[in-house]
Amino acid sequence: QVQVVESGGGLVQPGGSLRLSCAASGSIFSVYTMTWYRQAPGKQRELVAGITNSGSTNYADSAKGRFTISRDIAKNTVYLQMNSLKPEDTAVYYCKADVRTTVLSILEDYWGQGTQVTVSS
Repeated sequence: QVQVVESGGGLVQPGGSLRLSCAASGSIFSVYTMTWYRQAPGKQRELVAGITNSGSTNYADSAKGRFTISRDIAKNTVYLQMNSLKPEDTAVYYCKADVRTTVLSILEDYWGQGTQVTVSS
């Protein structure tokens, strides 16, 4: 069993910052890519940023220059530092971890329950 738990969401004023965390735990052999997604009300879930276990990153255009993804490999944890937040960043932010549970198992996606980020004055 693998658990993925996000934390760090909340209410912040426009222009403010938040740091989200996501930790994968449980029966894990190795965690590969970890990715942040978000879903605003009435919209489809979209990719925000991802990071591989070698440190390669990718960002949505909306996140470039404002958000920074980083990772602690030893802790199976990924972070999303969000600066210069805008009202349109309001969404539930989800973390996905690509996990191999044993040396012979296939790579599987595990999702967290999400953390709410609200940007409002």
